[in-house]
Amino acid sequence: MTTFDKREEGFEAKFAHDEELHFMCLARRNKLLAAWASGLMEQAGSPAESYAESLLVPDYLGKADDRLVLKVVADLKAKGIERSPQDVLGQMRDLLAKAITDIEAGR
Repeated sequence: MTTFDKREEGFEAKFAHDEELHFMCLARRNKLLAAWASGLMEQAGSPAESYAESLLVPDYLGKADDRLVLKVVADLKAKGIERSPQDVLGQMRDLLAKAITDIEAGR
């Protein structure tokens, strides 16, 4: 195996690792977002768990967060809670930072 082949394998392994970490961070963020929204909707227990699971489907773990924002805003509105898409996006940004910190710390 040449040095070039070893470097290529190293880059591929790093890419795969980075993608896995990115996915884990998005999943953690979505669980935290579900907990935040469930708290606003005064849900606990099984309904809160079900809501968290609904935000962990592949549609909400992709590159674009538009669908996720619209879902959370609509779910909150259905319970009579007004939050703008910008509010939800801000919360998502904060929760993503927390998720990254937690995962980097091994929590």
